Amino acid sequence: MRTDEPLVLGIETSCDETGVGIVRGHTLLVDAVASSVDEHARFGGVVPEVASRAHLEAMVPTIERACAQAGVQLRDLDAVAVTAGPGLAGALLVGVAAAKALALALDKPIYGINHLAAHVAVDVVEHGPLPEPTMALLVSGGHSSLLLVPDVTGDVRPLGATVDDAAGEAFDKVARVLGLPFPGGPHIDRAARDGNRVAIDFPRGFTTGRDLARHRFDFSFSGLKTAVSRWVQIRQASGEDVPVADVAASFQEAVVDVLTRKAIAACREHGVDDLLIGGGVAANSRLRALAAARCASAGIRLRVPRPGLCTDNGAMVAALGSLAVARGRTPSELDLPADSSMPVTLVQA
Repeated sequence: MRTDEPLVLGIETSCDETGVGIVRGHTLLVDAVASSVDEHARFGGVVPEVASRAHLEAMVPTIERACAQAGVQLRDLDAVAVTAGPGLAGALLVGVAAAKALALALDKPIYGINHLAAHVAVDVVEHGPLPEPTMALLVSGGHSSLLLVPDVTGDVRPLGATVDDAAGEAFDKVARVLGLPFPGGPHIDRAARDGNRVAIDFPRGFTTGRDLARHRFDFSFSGLKTAVSRWVQIRQASGEDVPVADVAASFQEAVVDVLTRKAIAACREHGVDDLLIGGGVAANSRLRALAAARCASAGIRLRVPRPGLCTDNGAMVAALGSLAVARGRTPSELDLPADSSMPVTLVQA
C-alpha cells in the first residue's frame, strides 16, 4: 500500500447508520458502522429524531473504533469527508458538526460530499478506478436514479429518477403488507427465494406507451406497491391464504425487471460500456443476478460492490473524499451547510 496516497476519514449520517470509514487512496482500511435500525423497527420505518439521537451517541465511539482498527491516529489524516446531503436534516447535522470539529481541531481540510455520488465512488475500493464515463444505477430507500458519470468528483448527470416511491421504500411498504419485519428489503429477498416470480403479473411502471415517451429513464413504484396491497386485500377478503413467497417473488421481479431494463437502455443510448449498481437495494440477490445476465447479453461490463458496501457506510464517503483530494478538488468551507435536498449534480458542498 502506497503511503503517499491521501488518507481520508469519512463520516456518513444521512439516515439511520452512523458510518465511519478510513481510506488511503483506493484502499479501504476500515469501515465501522453503528446501526440504529433496531430502534426504528417497532415503528415500521426510520424516525428522524430517534436517528439523530442515535448518531450523537454513536459518533465518538465509532470514530475511535475505526481509528483503532485501521491503526491510524487522527493527526495522520490528510482530510475529513462527510455526507452533506441529501438525507434527513437532523441526522446530517450531527455528521457535519462532527466533521467540522475534527477538521478545525486537526487543522485539516474538509470535504462536504454528496451521498449519491459517494454510492458510486465506493466501488473504487473494491474494483479499482472507475471507467469514465460510467453509468450508475442507484437504488435505495430514498432514491432510484440513473446517472451518467463522466467524473464522480465533479461531473454527475442525472438521466432519470423516481417520481414517487423509491425502490427501497416500496420494498419496506410491501413487506409491511405481507407481515414481514422492517427493513423490508432483506426479508422480501429471502422470502422470494421460495416463491414463483411469474406467479402474479404485477405492473411495471413507466415501461410502455406515453409514459415511456415522457419518462424514458424515470421510475415509478407507487402503482406497483398499491397493486400488491390490493391483491393481498382481495385474497384475504375471500378467506384464502396469502402465498407470501409468491407475492414477494413476483413483486421483486417487477422491481428488478424495470431497474435493469432501463439501465441497459441508458447504457446503449449513451454509448457507455460500464454499468455500476449501488445503494442499499443493490444488495438484493435477484437484482444482482438479473443485472449480470442482461449485461452479459448486451456486452456491458457490470460493477456491483459487495453487499456491505451497498448500504450506507463511511467507506463510501471516505472513498469520494480521497478521490477529491487526489484530483485536487478545492476543499469545502468550514461553514458548509447540511443540505437535506442536495442535488446530485452538486457533488461537493
